[in-house]
Amino acid sequence: MDTKKIIKRTVVIICILALSVLIGFIVQLIGDAGDRNSHPRPAEYSPIVEKYSLEFGVPEYIVYSLILNQSGFESNRVSEKGEIGLTQLSPDTLRWLTSLTKEELDPGILYDPDTNIRYGTYMLSFLYTHYNRWEAVYSAFKVGKNTVEVWLDTPSLCDENGNLKKIPDEETEKFVRDVKKDAEKYRDLYYK
Repeated sequence: MDTKKIIKRTVVIICILALSVLIGFIVQLIGDAGDRNSHPRPAEYSPIVEKYSLEFGVPEYIVYSLILNQSGFESNRVSEKGEIGLTQLSPDTLRWLTSLTKEELDPGILYDPDTNIRYGTYMLSFLYTHYNRWEAVYSAFKVGKNTVEVWLDTPSLCDENGNLKKIPDEETEKFVRDVKKDAEKYRDLYYK
């Protein structure tokens, strides 16, 4: 084979490889943009999430995932059960949490993003200190600590290490699965 043909083939192969890399890079950018769109970090909440994540030792990506799954970043959302705001805290939960912090707050303050994120993150931290396992934390956030304690005391629901292997409530099981999945997505998109 003559030198011109070898050079020509080499150039074609290099161009094909370069084009493949470029196309892969563009596809990755488009995918990341879509993922960032479905997993936002709204500018109005980012300083608040950062502040309380640092204060209470909860990774930001977990707080964002919780807010995404609880309220879709709607600070005025009220659930059918009466849970309020970004992290969907109930007035009873706020009363319990403020009894721990020795504060007195009116439940209407739960519409305030700063207060809601503060107490939602505080609750995550409190539950993590108690359980030391995110799956149990997410479950307790959804259905309450007392219910999760019953589940953890039920041998058929736990593995040999005391971790929940089966969540008996379908809505809670879906919530835990979604928060875990979205936390991983947030971590991969913004914190690696």
